Amino acid sequence: MPHNPLQLVPLTVAEQAHALAAGEVDAALVRPPVGADGMSVIPLYEELPVVVCSADSHLTAADELTVEDLAGEIVIVPRDAVLDVAVPGAVAPAFDPPADTAEAVETVAAGVGIVIVPMSLARLHQRRDVTSRPLRDGPVSPVALAWPTEATTPLVDAFIGVVRGRTANSSRR
Repeated sequence: MPHNPLQLVPLTVAEQAHALAAGEVDAALVRPPVGADGMSVIPLYEELPVVVCSADSHLTAADELTVEDLAGEIVIVPRDAVLDVAVPGAVAPAFDPPADTAEAVETVAAGVGIVIVPMSLARLHQRRDVTSRPLRDGPVSPVALAWPTEATTPLVDAFIGVVRGRTANSSRR
């Protein structure tokens, strides 16, 4: 739709429900639950969890990890964490949780601990001094498209159709 530009607005998980409810965005890629009535939600996919560790960590010897492999590690959980992973035998950090994932990755880059995040967040905060490994038995992070049901306009409806794979010749069902 060349005459209808699509503007991308980065949102944190903490901002997603407010941005949708306040009409700051027409639709958003969200991590459920969105937490508000009156929202339409289409599940899209599930992201795999990864362990972000220092590039010189012993954990890099494996191609993928399990939760059991992380026993004895300092597991950093930022305040904006989107995954809840219980790691038996993990060591609690001796410092307050970082404000966000970016800060947590900076801490990991300094050689302190690990952080468990969805793969897209590991890629977003990728640095030369950190690396990541898939966490085989960790929880996935669902991603969905959400929009206020009352704000469904013909343009939003057309966008939703594209997301669902409809073409101009497709049925609406």
